[in-house]
Amino acid sequence: MQTSDKSPEEYDFLVLGSGEAGKYLAWTMARKGLRTAVIERKYVGGSCPNIACLPSKNVIHSAKVANYFWRGREFGIHKEHCWIDMSAVRDRKRKMVDGLVQMHLDIYQSSGTELVIGTGRFVAPRTIEVDLAEGGSRLLRGEKVVISTGSRATVEAIPGLREAEPLTHIEALELDRVPPHLLVIGGGYIGLEMAQAMRRFGSEVTILERNARLLHREDPDVSAEIEGFLGEEGVRIMTGARINRVEGKSGTCVKVHVTREGKDMVLEGSHLLVASGRTPNTSGIGLDRAGVKITERGFVKVNDRLETTAASVWAVGDCAGSPHFTHIAYDDFRIVRDNLAGRRRVTNGRQVPFCMFTDPELARIGLSETEAKKRGIAYRLAKIPMTTILRYPARFPRRVGFLKALIDTNSDRILGFTALGVEAGELIAVVQVAMLAGTPYTTLRDAIFTHPTIAEGLVPLFSAVPSRAS
Repeated sequence: MQTSDKSPEEYDFLVLGSGEAGKYLAWTMARKGLRTAVIERKYVGGSCPNIACLPSKNVIHSAKVANYFWRGREFGIHKEHCWIDMSAVRDRKRKMVDGLVQMHLDIYQSSGTELVIGTGRFVAPRTIEVDLAEGGSRLLRGEKVVISTGSRATVEAIPGLREAEPLTHIEALELDRVPPHLLVIGGGYIGLEMAQAMRRFGSEVTILERNARLLHREDPDVSAEIEGFLGEEGVRIMTGARINRVEGKSGTCVKVHVTREGKDMVLEGSHLLVASGRTPNTSGIGLDRAGVKITERGFVKVNDRLETTAASVWAVGDCAGSPHFTHIAYDDFRIVRDNLAGRRRVTNGRQVPFCMFTDPELARIGLSETEAKKRGIAYRLAKIPMTTILRYPARFPRRVGFLKALIDTNSDRILGFTALGVEAGELIAVVQVAMLAGTPYTTLRDAIFTHPTIAEGLVPLFSAVPSRAS
């Protein structure tokens, strides 16, 4: 990209990248009458509606339906000649994405926000040159600028890995046939969600995780339970696996050379999926020319108000090192919006709810036991199996999952809550609201919840809280 000699077009508000926080800021400012533009390289609306959150949940739901077919006899349903049409699974997902993209385009038009499709790069403070997708270039300068470029799947510097052209979640969601044997590098949220989905479609699946257990940052009982139900579904799990090199091409034949427990082995599969972390999209966009510094890990350096090291420039979402969730990016939008309106809002101390959309789901809010112990925070523990909830056997006949709560030892304040089970992602919202309000756990213990619902399980859970020490 060559720096243009022409004068820049002036904007009140300029956003590089159309991710969650950036697009909402742009729409908000445009509706206030400010001249606003968003520069987007490819995915209108960002990754969530195009290639991440919503498309993956669409495919995961198809896999869940497939799983019901395979288990039909459990429900008194006899099926014959059932098979998976992955192109139809893909097309269902694409149809949803098309609708979401059109919704975004409609909002751009109705809000008065200009959408510029092309590749942008800073060439001077608050000044971005754009190589337009349709050809040619434009030079734009904003009175205020927001960086919202997101992140991408990390492809580690393992010999032969990049040459193997592995799948990321983007390509995995575009598969038009069931992989005969999918090798998954990474035992985190994305890796586990995709591993279970592909197994349910009929793939042989092997997960390779470098740490001693899956989801190694979660509590050990969470990891053990998840390893258990994935193993029951036929997913092969290899923890403590160090990958030395990769041979072949994903999609045809790929070999992964691994050392595990001091032994070398070779795993062979048809496809390879990398799901071992995220890399911020901050390289090659001219941040140095904008006076914007980055951290050692490559994230845009921001303060607790999401301000960068350059005047009148903010960074939001994944690229700013915020927790990599769309709901956190949306809160980044609210923080910047409110601060621009004269309020004083910061990122410090905000709640970060987690949810992994395996089946059953894992959801958590507040402290885990691991975090509490690491920080030296004393707690009272309540834990019950999901089978305690009377609705559960009708929804998920296998004995899987639990609810767990951490309660302060000197008060009745809820410190943390973990749910591993059906509708866990919905269930944590109830506890989260109680935590936000500072409500004691006894309010949930004594509440009257509708029977039979999953939320009803909060009563026996909080009834199991040990009494305070005298």
